Amino acid sequence: MASFVHKKIYKKIKQYDSIVVARHMGPDPDAIASQIALRDSIKLTFPNKKVIAVGAGVSRFKKYGMLDKSDFHEMKDALLLITDVPTIERVDGIEDLSYKEVIKIDHHPHEEKICDIEIVDDTASSACQLIAELLFHTPLKMNKTIASTLFLGIVSDSDRFLLAYTTAKTFRIVSRLVEEQNLDFVSLYDILYERPLNEIQFHGYLGNHLNVTENGFAYIKITPQVIQEYNVDISTPSNMINDFNYIKDVLVWVFVTFDEKNNLYKVNIRSRGPVINEIAEKYHGGGHKFASGVRTSSEEEIDSLLKDLDLCCKQYKEMESA
Repeated sequence: MASFVHKKIYKKIKQYDSIVVARHMGPDPDAIASQIALRDSIKLTFPNKKVIAVGAGVSRFKKYGMLDKSDFHEMKDALLLITDVPTIERVDGIEDLSYKEVIKIDHHPHEEKICDIEIVDDTASSACQLIAELLFHTPLKMNKTIASTLFLGIVSDSDRFLLAYTTAKTFRIVSRLVEEQNLDFVSLYDILYERPLNEIQFHGYLGNHLNVTENGFAYIKITPQVIQEYNVDISTPSNMINDFNYIKDVLVWVFVTFDEKNNLYKVNIRSRGPVINEIAEKYHGGGHKFASGVRTSSEEEIDSLLKDLDLCCKQYKEMESA
C-alpha cells in the first residue's frame, strides 16, 4: 500500500514537465544507482517530460547508466529530486539550477529539513531500497534495467547484506526485484566486484600500510603519488574500505585520500562498534553510526580527527571491559 508521502511524491513528479535528479558529491554505487534508476523510471512513465540526472561522472560507474549534460536553460523552475544526501550543501551539480521545489529521498540520519516532502529512513539499507519502495507503491514504471540498477545499489550499500542496516524488508524488496523482473543477479555481481589487476595490487598496498594503534584504531593516509603509482581512480580507496571489515584487531578504520585537483582531503570512516558519525559531524562531515565521512582542506583537522577516533576506540574498549 502506498504511503501518503509516496503519493505526494508521485503527484509532484506528475505535475512538473522539467525534473532534475541529483545526489551527493563523490558518489558511491548507491548514490549513482538510485539517481539513475529514479530518472529512468520517470522517463519510462512520462516519455514527454524533460528529465536529467546531473553531477560529476565516475568512469567506474558507467555500467549503471550515463549521466546527462546539465543544460539548465531548458530546466527553469524544475522539480529537484535529491537522493542519498542529507543536506543541500552536499548535492553535486546543481549550482546553476533554478529549481522551484525540492524532494529528498535519503537513508542517512536526519541532519536538516530541506523541503516539505521528504523520505528519510535511516533504517533502510540504501537509497536504492527507498527508490524501489517508491516505484512499487506508485504508478512509476520499472523494467529489467531499472531493477538491475536498484539491485546493484542495494547490494553495494548493504555490503552484500552483511551490514546491520539489512532488514527483512530489504530481503523482501530484493526478492521482488529478482522475481518480477527475472534478474540474473549472479552476472550483476561482476559489475560490482570485477577489478583490474592494478586495483588488486593497490588493495594489497592498503593492507600492508595500515597503521594500527593499541586501541584498535587503524588508518592510512594515501598520497597522490601512491594513487598515480598504482594508476587507480581517486575514488578507489572509498570503494575498498568495506573490504577491511572483520579484522580481529581493528574496531575503527580510516582511509584518508588527498585530492590534489580540489585541494581536499577525503576521509572514509568505518566502525565495528564505536559510534563514529558524531565525531564526523564535529569536523563538518556525517553519515551513519558505523559508516561516515569527512571532507576538509585542513591537514590539522585530519590529525585531530584521527586522534579523536583513536580515543573513541580506547573509551569503547574500556566500556566493553568494565
